[in-house]
Amino acid sequence: MTSVLVLSGGLSPERDVSLRSGRRLSQALKDQGFEVSVRDVDASLVDALAAEPPDVVVPMVHGAAGEDGALRDVLEVLGLPYVGSRPGPSRLAFDKPAAREVLHRAGAAVPPGVALPHAVFRDLGAGALLNAVVEHLGLPVIVKPARGGSALGVSVVTTREDLPSAMVAAFAYDETVLIEAFIAGTELAISVVDLGAGPVALPAVEIAPVSGRYDYAARYTAGDVEFFAPSRLPSEVADRAAELALAAHTSLGLDDWSRTDIIVDVHGVPWFLEAAVAPGMTETSLLPQAAAAAGHEVGKLMGDIVTRAQRRGSRL
Repeated sequence: MTSVLVLSGGLSPERDVSLRSGRRLSQALKDQGFEVSVRDVDASLVDALAAEPPDVVVPMVHGAAGEDGALRDVLEVLGLPYVGSRPGPSRLAFDKPAAREVLHRAGAAVPPGVALPHAVFRDLGAGALLNAVVEHLGLPVIVKPARGGSALGVSVVTTREDLPSAMVAAFAYDETVLIEAFIAGTELAISVVDLGAGPVALPAVEIAPVSGRYDYAARYTAGDVEFFAPSRLPSEVADRAAELALAAHTSLGLDDWSRTDIIVDVHGVPWFLEAAVAPGMTETSLLPQAAAAAGHEVGKLMGDIVTRAQRRGSRL
């Protein structure tokens, strides 16, 4: 019986979500016959892994340390097979300004934006700098931490007066803030999985928040969002969005699974927003919905991904 260790929790603001993802994933794998244990990420982890190494590790730690490549570096140093992208691609995807640049160079539509480290924001004069940003991007804009997920610290700003407080909220989660032109349209999440024959895009999940905002509360509160899987978009538009998700997965060098967040504008153009290397597995998460829409039982799908990781072995 294959022994699988699911790592969840951690100390990022997304800890609670990670714990929920870990519990749900572990039960799905147990139902497939795997021997599964779940543990938090703490100071005893390295000794525990060295003393009793599992056959496969599944990093389900969201946010910093879980998705920025650091934890994956540790797993490679220990010679442990694990599910997901390697450290370098994980760091690249986790850094939204860097990922944007990669996709822009690959020919994808990316919202105009500017990344402002806190030191630059402070030293160059916040007021004048924000005036220049508004002049360049117009309004509305979306303000977000350059690294992080679950919409924490994210604000949609429609007036110049609200921009400073949105910056402060975003700086609470990262030292660099990304300001992007707001693209109105249909929000999609497209998951990509690779079972060994190359990456495949699962059906797009269309996100329709009851309040109009897909914020942290809406993401993890049942009933706050209406989901459509597959999306209600015309097939040719959905196909273009799937091509963008596959381009993100391959251009960023991701492996096994990923999720790309996309906005499709009123002209049917899909715009890249960001990519996640540890997609959520909670009751309201998007990859399980996409898997179901494709006719996959999520436990079987994840079991196949785990088996592939075991066969691949250590990647150091």
